[in-house]
Amino acid sequence: MRPAADLSHTDPVTAPPAPPVLPNRTTPPNQTTSLPRGAPARWLVNALVAGGLMVVLGGCGGGEPADATSTPSASAPATASGAAASAADTDARTQLAALAAAAEDRHLRAYYTLSRSGRPNRTVAVTSATDGTWRVDIPGGALGGTADIAMAQTRNGIYQCALPSAARPDPSTCVRVAAPDKPVPASIDPRVQRVFTDWRSVLTDRQASLAVSTTKALPNSRGTCFSVDSTAASLSAPLEIGIYCFDTDGTLTAARVAFGTLLLVGDPTPAPATVTLPGPVVAGSALRTAAPPTPSVEATSTGTPTR
Repeated sequence: MRPAADLSHTDPVTAPPAPPVLPNRTTPPNQTTSLPRGAPARWLVNALVAGGLMVVLGGCGGGEPADATSTPSASAPATASGAAASAADTDARTQLAALAAAAEDRHLRAYYTLSRSGRPNRTVAVTSATDGTWRVDIPGGALGGTADIAMAQTRNGIYQCALPSAARPDPSTCVRVAAPDKPVPASIDPRVQRVFTDWRSVLTDRQASLAVSTTKALPNSRGTCFSVDSTAASLSAPLEIGIYCFDTDGTLTAARVAFGTLLLVGDPTPAPATVTLPGPVVAGSALRTAAPPTPSVEATSTGTPTR
């Protein structure tokens, strides 16, 4: 019989070396994940390949997904602000159109101070009769500000009337310059009368190429003032762009345009039934708005021109 084996001093079994630690994308920083002891080499290779594939896929991504709870972009408030501004402009256009329509129905006699750069203030008289005829007296309205004229419309047409003044003391005479409600030739058109006539119909036309907004009141004006601009840069504006102020009843209280500033003086008075021309209608040419050209030669006592 063989003696029993002595197990008290068995040689210790040497443990296999620990496998390397692999990075894991889901493992928090400063923590590692170990493979099981004695893992086969094939398992180790597969783990390394899978880890590398995860790294490659992570690097090819299109960035982090959008956060559904992120704050709105900065363009959102700007869009809302632009919509509010557009609504305000629409309201201003509607309000101006209503006041201009009321102005077309106003019949009155009123006086306005006309202020122009480099010229003394003048008083413009406006008469809008109940039968639709009108007359606007414009001191300094012709010959570069040296001649006083009146523009008037009757049922027979539009007339320019030369009024007596220091530069022209002759009696008043009138020349027909256009058919009723037709354009006046630009060379003889002082434009002041148009604020009270055809430009009002442009302000009521919602299809006209205009941008309208409320603005700060002109000094000493009443009612609401509107800034009117043209949106058709390549075309002639259908009226003078500028600032127009209307009272609640449609009375024009002030206007600031290219030719100067008009300001209502006092309160309007009732209109007459019709307007009358200040003088007889004669044949001839109307006075031009521009100043007469300065002669380039002077006549001598013998009548021979010298330069």
